[in-house]
Amino acid sequence: MGKRFIDKVVAITGGSEGIGLATAKLFAAEGARVYVTGRRQERLNDAVREIGNGAIGVQGDAANLTDLDRLYERIQRESGKLDVVFANAGIAEGEPRPLGTIDEAGFDRLFDLNVRGVLFTVQKALPLMTAGAAVILNGSVAGSKGFPDQTLYNASKAAVRSFARTWTADLKERGIRVNVVSPGGTETSLMRSYLDSRPGVEDMLKQVVPLGRLGQPDEIARAVLFLASHESSYIAGIELFVDGGSIAV
Repeated sequence: MGKRFIDKVVAITGGSEGIGLATAKLFAAEGARVYVTGRRQERLNDAVREIGNGAIGVQGDAANLTDLDRLYERIQRESGKLDVVFANAGIAEGEPRPLGTIDEAGFDRLFDLNVRGVLFTVQKALPLMTAGAAVILNGSVAGSKGFPDQTLYNASKAAVRSFARTWTADLKERGIRVNVVSPGGTETSLMRSYLDSRPGVEDMLKQVVPLGRLGQPDEIARAVLFLASHESSYIAGIELFVDGGSIAV
């Protein structure tokens, strides 16, 4: 297969590790000019070296509108356009949080990045995007499954799915496609730390996944590239589950 993204400009929030980093590496390997964001400068520098192929790191928080403005101002100045946005940055609740224990600070922290951050990541990118551009949002099976004690995370990912459906209608006249990729349990460093601290949870997760294992970041990344490519040119407003079949059972 030839390189699908030569002369394309791609922006990925939360691109310094996990799914974002894996996706950035694949885009860069297929010819794209890739901009990645991350909150920690040192980790971002490491990621840029790992991505290679002229990748550009822009330190910032996807929940901070000033940081988003700085990202897109740089893309405008250096590249003049934007072909793909992968709104990937997000957080999960580190501990179970039953409904009765949710507080305002926790709500604001999670929704600020997972919902507000996604909305403004896309809104502020639009002036750089033209017909044929693609937006991919990082969702989760949690947005459909309703996992117990994860009210905030579940709801935030359901909002992401709603964004994709609404924006597909809103942006139809501009020819910009919006889709969601929704991973199941994925073998990232954060997931590994979580599982290692909770004996038995990994085995339980594998038992409820028909394919019997966690996903790999590259597997999610390949789905993102498909949704960004011309191969999916008649696909808009969908939620693509990359979850080993867990949504089906």
